[in-house]
Order: sequence, then structure tokens, then C-alpha cells
Amino acid sequence: MTKGWNASDIPDQSGRTAVVTGANSGIGLVTARELARRGARVILACRSEVRGQEAEAVIRGDVPDAEVEFVRLDLADLSSVREFAAAVRAERLDLLINNAGVMALPYGTTTDGFETQFGVNHLGHFALTGLLIPKLLATPGARVVSLSSGLHAVANIDIDDLNSERNYRRWIAYGRSKTANLLFVHELTRRLATVGSGLVAAASHPGYAATNLQTAGAKMEGRKGAERLAELGNRVFAQPAETGALPTLYAATAPCVLPDSFTGPRFLGWRGTPGPSLRMKWTTNDVAGERLWTASEQLTGVTYQGLDTLGAPGRGNA
Repeated sequence: MTKGWNASDIPDQSGRTAVVTGANSGIGLVTARELARRGARVILACRSEVRGQEAEAVIRGDVPDAEVEFVRLDLADLSSVREFAAAVRAERLDLLINNAGVMALPYGTTTDGFETQFGVNHLGHFALTGLLIPKLLATPGARVVSLSSGLHAVANIDIDDLNSERNYRRWIAYGRSKTANLLFVHELTRRLATVGSGLVAAASHPGYAATNLQTAGAKMEGRKGAERLAELGNRVFAQPAETGALPTLYAATAPCVLPDSFTGPRFLGWRGTPGPSLRMKWTTNDVAGERLWTASEQLTGVTYQGLDTLGAPGRGNA
């Protein structure tokens, strides 16, 4: 990994197609813009039609020849995930950037009844990736990049209470959803290796980046003081979204990215250019990864075509 890697180091993406979830703001918007700047066709997968179309206009304003398209996707509604996947008619899919997410929200549930953070951050993306896996497997050099967080260290998943029904604590639930993202990448990597696929699954995180993620929960509850405090933290301590997006762009495009790698800011996992990021041991636990995968298939009703016969019991670490 080269020190000082930045957006100018992104290889030419001409002829490639990328899907970026949550591309209407923050890390997702920067990621989509920079991929488009380097020649990729980018599908902006966003929940809000208004904000998605605004993002499309912003990118075209910065990159006049950008090939971008908004397609609606609500990760909190599995029917919307299926509709989105059916609408992706590109012959090839080179990059799937599972970027969208929510953080530390008050307790709520998705359309399908899942705890919101687990449902959006993990299950929505699990279903989306599974529905798009045939296109990804058929595209040489394709990658799936899932955004986790340094805060995955807050909590391991509870396989017997994935929806936090026993005792909901917003930060624990967030940490569990981010652990689930890393376990997903780990198990997907294992399954891809078993079938000899060249598809690379990797993870990234932005460190502390100034986005609307920090203020969303406070806004939902009308906690003005907490909202102002989060805004102050963004101004004083956070790095800009342009820098926060670099680990994701690196994981998506750098030639030397390894399967199941975890890339984050180089300085204490907080800020700076991309570098290897620390991850808790529980995020590489084979048994936990397989159990989460099986539960995710059951909850979403999505199986991975070409990878759905794997998962022999009694293997790996415990």
C-alpha cells in the first residue's frame, strides 16, 4: 500500500460500471463523483428521488462529461432492493460500493420488521449484493466494497438477537451492524475462494469524516443540543468527506487490494490517507460468518446464485 495515495491515483475507469449506494451525500457522493471523473458509468442508488437527482446534477456540474444515473433504492425495504436490482440492466457490473448506512438512531424497524440499523446497514446490502452477484461474477476484475466503521469494536453480533429485541442500545446496535459488515465480507471472500472466482470483496471505513451521519439521530428526536454538538465535532475534529472517501476509493480501484482487507485512514484510524485498518478478531471468525450468512439468507429470502451450495459445517475457527 502506497503512502500518500489520493484521488489522483485512481486508475482509469473507462468502460466500467459502478453502483454506489447512498450516493446523494457525504462519502457516497464523493465516491461516485471521483469514479465518474475517472470515466466510470455510475449508478446513484439513493432513497430520495429529490436528493438523488440533486446529486446527479452536482456531479455533472463538477464533471461535465460524467455518465451518471439515479435509480431509487430504499435499503429499509426489501421490495425496493429487488426492484432496484431488476432495474440495473447493465451488461457488466464492475463495482458495487455498499456505502449507505445509518448510525445510532432511536429504536425503529424497517418495512420488513428488522431493527433499522441492522436492517439497513447489513441486511439491505446483503440482499442487494446477492441479487447483483450474477453480474458481478460475470465481470472480470469486479469488486464489492462494504463500508464498516472503527466502531465495529464496540460490539460483536449476537446471533441469537440480531434485531436487538431484548435490549436496544443505539451504539451497541450500530457496532453490531458494522461487525456484521465485516463478517459479511469475510464470509463472502471465503465462498468466492471456494468456487475460484476472481471477484474481490473488501471493506473500508472513513474514520471520522464530516457527513450528515453524525447528526441524523439527533435530528430525528429533535435533540437540538446533541445536533449542534455533532455539528461542532464535524467542524473541529472531522476530516472532510473528500478525504474520508479515499479508503473506499482505494479499496475499489487500487490494483493491490487483497480479498477481505480492511482499509481506513492511516493516522490512528481517524484521519489521513488510506492504510490497513485494525479489526477485531471476531470479524474474521469463520463460524460466526457462516451463521450470520445463513441467518441473513433466511431473513431476506435472498440466496447467492453460484455460491448457495457452500458452507460445510465443522470448518474454520470458532
